[in-house]
Amino acid sequence: MSTKGSQRTALITGVSGQDGSYLSELLLSKGYRVVGTHKSLVVKQNVHENTSLLNIAHLLTEKDFVLEYGDVLEPASLWKLVHQYKPVEIYNLAAQSHVNLSFKSSEITSEVNALGTLTLLNILLEAAPTARFFQSSSSDMYGDNPATVLNETSAFEPNTPYGCSKLFAHNMVKIYRNTYQLHASCGICFNHESPRRSDNFATQKIAKGVAAIKRGLQDKLMLGNLEIERDWGHARDYVEAMWLMLQQDKPGDYVIATGKSHPLKYFVEKVFHHAGLDMNKHVVVDPKLYRKYDKNKITGDPSKIRKELGWESKTSFDALASEMYENALKTLK
Repeated sequence: MSTKGSQRTALITGVSGQDGSYLSELLLSKGYRVVGTHKSLVVKQNVHENTSLLNIAHLLTEKDFVLEYGDVLEPASLWKLVHQYKPVEIYNLAAQSHVNLSFKSSEITSEVNALGTLTLLNILLEAAPTARFFQSSSSDMYGDNPATVLNETSAFEPNTPYGCSKLFAHNMVKIYRNTYQLHASCGICFNHESPRRSDNFATQKIAKGVAAIKRGLQDKLMLGNLEIERDWGHARDYVEAMWLMLQQDKPGDYVIATGKSHPLKYFVEKVFHHAGLDMNKHVVVDPKLYRKYDKNKITGDPSKIRKELGWESKTSFDALASEMYENALKTLK
């Protein structure tokens, strides 16, 4: 299947995640046809029977949005889609992205994040060498690097299976770019959240927990270390950076971050404030939830992407907290 006229086609792996759904909306608004992959064999079933499709439920009726079966662990499925749709841009967002889970499932994390990316690079090389490729890299690759402000030249010292798998993929993209002159870029994404974030991430746990307390469905919120500081942005802003990277004449690697860090405690305070509740009456800090591999503070330096691409994060920390809480409250209704 060739593209319709001059319409560009983009292929997004892991389209049902928060990044994939926001990126799909952005590309559709720019006139793309979007082909998204989902690893369920029954991808067009009723969305209410498949909660993994909730983030893209509103896109399933869009004429230029196509949902197809595709799994980075099954190369044939991706080969077929690349040959069929001939995408000019490929965004690899498929990943096992939960850090804690990566310790328990290090093999599947490595297969999906590392070898899955290598599979896509080989498909790109053989079937679509002129297509532009985006790899979602992670700030977790910095790991034990003692610096608190990190940029594209900072040393990678991963201390988790997730970070290690992402670093393998990151380096393979650089190798294929330099060896085969592919237009392949990596976005080193710092923490980015949204109402579409999955429940096993701290920010969503907080937003939904406070909403449940507001509705009288629970009284306490169990949390770990509230003193860790992270550079939190909005996924909606970050996917714009991903798109901008593939519009450049030359590929490259960029830190995608706000440049500002906040303690997790501030996020908790913001959400409770929006709910009109006193966090001190509801939050219980459980030392068992502390993570030994966490650094106390991580901040990204977005100077390069700001200077070269003109991108910067638009959504404030307070607005992010408010949006996530309001969505959680609405969902409970």
